[in-house]
Amino acid sequence: MRLDRRALVRAAAAAPLLALPGVLRAAEPDLSTLQDITGGAVPIDNAERAARLARAQALMRANGIGAVLIEGGSSLAYFTGLRWGRSERLTAVVLPAEGAPCIVTPFFEEARTREGLAIPAEVRVWNEDEDPLKTVAGFLKDRKLARLPVGIEETVRYFAVDGLQRAGLKVVSANPVVRGCRMIKTPAEIALMQLATDVTIAAYRWVHPRVEKGMSQRDVSALMDAATRKLGGSPEFSMVLVGEGAAYPHGTKVPSPVAEGRIVLMDCGCTVQGYQSDVSRTWVHGAATAEQRKVWDQVAQGQRTAFAAAKLGATAGSVDDAVRRYYASLGWGPDYKLPGLSHRTGHGIGLDGHEPVNLVRGEATKLAPGMCFSNEPGIYIPGSFGVRLEDCFHMTDGGPKWFSEPPRSIDAPMG
Repeated sequence: MRLDRRALVRAAAAAPLLALPGVLRAAEPDLSTLQDITGGAVPIDNAERAARLARAQALMRANGIGAVLIEGGSSLAYFTGLRWGRSERLTAVVLPAEGAPCIVTPFFEEARTREGLAIPAEVRVWNEDEDPLKTVAGFLKDRKLARLPVGIEETVRYFAVDGLQRAGLKVVSANPVVRGCRMIKTPAEIALMQLATDVTIAAYRWVHPRVEKGMSQRDVSALMDAATRKLGGSPEFSMVLVGEGAAYPHGTKVPSPVAEGRIVLMDCGCTVQGYQSDVSRTWVHGAATAEQRKVWDQVAQGQRTAFAAAKLGATAGSVDDAVRRYYASLGWGPDYKLPGLSHRTGHGIGLDGHEPVNLVRGEATKLAPGMCFSNEPGIYIPGSFGVRLEDCFHMTDGGPKWFSEPPRSIDAPMG
């Protein structure tokens, strides 16, 4: 599980303002025992990007789609290597069903656009007094694709869709194409995700024995980020929930320093070459109570239940169903009610921390080799505490395989 980045920034900014007087501030950490473990990371190469385009074009033809429009974001990076933020000025790629893609970008951004491209592509520019969607329509007309529907990547903004429609083009969802490519990770992608997970696990193991009574949530988060960077990852998020705050999956604004007998729940991830990790660990600072142990053990069994249900050909929704049946048998819930599991069992992961599809009730997509998911069936008891254990797995020809092995005991939370 991960928060929207903007929500995390807001939460991190609020934490020090709410800090309690006298709370221990962590000293600058000594990271000398850590070293970069990502030196062997192999970037996505030209052959892989060419294969992605070929796969997308085959799916376009199979679905009667003439082209796909993708704005700046992870899907643009996935197909073109171009990392581009979004503004009121459209920069997008048009993937045609045949031939080379076209990048549409502002005239004054042409040099920067060409510099960031990792694939052969035509570049068409538009000036400030022109409509970029007419430039897109012109490309489709020139390629004789304007009579076919244009697939819209699911995060494209409305103004782009509206512009294409005003230009007389028919638009449809590009999910069969974009999801059809991105949901199935290649060995190269999985290797980068494994490295990102290795970094996060190594950082956790370094941080855990250094968490001390009186530390603020931000103190612990700063330790995790520092360790992650030293190990070679780029920190993506490092959420720390303590005590009753752990009963709420994304916490509260109420500060809660580490204290004897309190639950500490950390949810952290990083990127390596753009690919993400997402791992949660929960433990008790000091001695755990019988109730804390019981709930921790039940969540651990919930993880194992989800993993066992993740069979090739099973629906993604059936994994969530299996966990909820188990929890209901223990008296939690039922369904999404609290106390119990109020969120989905897991989400897709790759270039984005949250990608389609989710392990959630009703999701009919069938599990296939190359799909990657988080497995995080927490239990939350409002007014008391919560436990979440989260590890990601990927589907192989032989079934699910962990990126990180879950811990087996609240007394050894890092494995």
